[in-house]
Amino acid sequence: MAEMWNVEKEMKKVTNVRLSGDRSAVIIIDQTKLPGREEYLELRTAEEIYDAILRLKVRGAPAIGICAAYGIAVLAGKIQTEDYGEFLMQFRNYKTYLESSRPTAVNLSWALNRMEQTVIKNSALKVEKIKEALFDESYSIQREDVMMCRAISEHGLTLIKDGAGILTHCNAGPLATSGYGTALGPLFLGKERGMNFRVFADETRPLLQGARLTAYELYKGGIDVTLICDNMAGVVMKNGWIDACFVGCDRIAANGDTANKIGTSTVAVLAKHYGIPFYVLGPTSTIDMNCPSGRDIPIELRPEEEIRSKFYKEQMTPAEIPCYNPAFDITDHELISGIVTEHGIAKAPYEESLKKLFL
Repeated sequence: MAEMWNVEKEMKKVTNVRLSGDRSAVIIIDQTKLPGREEYLELRTAEEIYDAILRLKVRGAPAIGICAAYGIAVLAGKIQTEDYGEFLMQFRNYKTYLESSRPTAVNLSWALNRMEQTVIKNSALKVEKIKEALFDESYSIQREDVMMCRAISEHGLTLIKDGAGILTHCNAGPLATSGYGTALGPLFLGKERGMNFRVFADETRPLLQGARLTAYELYKGGIDVTLICDNMAGVVMKNGWIDACFVGCDRIAANGDTANKIGTSTVAVLAKHYGIPFYVLGPTSTIDMNCPSGRDIPIELRPEEEIRSKFYKEQMTPAEIPCYNPAFDITDHELISGIVTEHGIAKAPYEESLKKLFL
C-alpha cells in the first residue's frame, strides 16, 4: 500500500531553499554550481539575498518567492527598533531593494507584498511579535508551495499516459520549487506510481538550465531523459517522439499569455505546427490579473557575456559584436492548450477561465 502523502513530512525533505535553524540566514543550494558540485550558501545580508536572486544562484519563480520571503523575515529580524513606524519604513526599504533584483518573475513581488501585508495586519502588536509573524508567514508560503506542487502534479498527470514522450524547456522541477516541481511534477509523481515516460530536455541556451538542472534532476529521479539542443525540438517532434510539451512559467497575463525562459515560444510554435498539445504549468501566484497581456510583462535583459563567453574556455565572438540577451519570451495564449494550476486546468478563453481559478 502506498504511503500517505504528508505535507509536513515533505517540508522536511526540502533542501534547495530553507531557513537556518537559528533563523539568522536563508540557506540555498547554489544552482550555478550544479550539476558538478552541490554547494550550499547562507544568505544573511540584503546584498547576499539580492545577489543570489540576480545571479540565479536561486532561480525558478516559486523558489525565488520563497527565498525572498525567508530573506525579508531574516532582515526584519535584525531591525533594531521598537517603533512600528520606523520598523515599517526599514522593512519597506528592504522590500523595494529585493524586489528590484529580477523584474519578470511575479512570485518575487507576490511574496514580498504578502510579507508586507503581514506587517500591516499586525500593526497593533509589538515589533518583536511582528517579527515572529513574518517568520510564520514565510514558512506558510513554503508549505503552501509544497502543497501546490503536489496539486499541479496531480492535475498534470491526467493529461498524459504511461509511456508518453514529453518535451520540456528550461527547468521547472524540485530545484525551482519546494516539492515535485511544476512542469516536471507530473513526471515525478507518475514515476512514483509506476508510470514511465521518455523526456526530451532542451538544453536551454544561453544559461543551460535544461542541461545542467532538468536533465540532472530527471536522471537522479530515474526518469528516461535525453538531452537535446534547443534547435532540435522540431526534429524530435517531426519524428513522432513527442506526445506533449510541459513548460513552467514566470508570469501569466490575464489573457493567458505567458512569460517563460527564452526559447519557450519557439517550442510552442513548433508544437502548434505538429499538432502537439502545449501545456504551461504554474501556481496561481504566477497569474497577474493586473497585467492585461504579454505586451505588458517586463522582460529582463541579461549581460552579453552570458552569450559571448560564459560557458566557453575562450570568448566565442569578437568583443565588438553586440549581443541581445532577453531572459524570457512571451508565448501567445493562442498557442497554449491549457494552463495547469493547483486549482485545476484552465482552457481558452483564458480571460474567463483564469478568473474562475480565484473563486
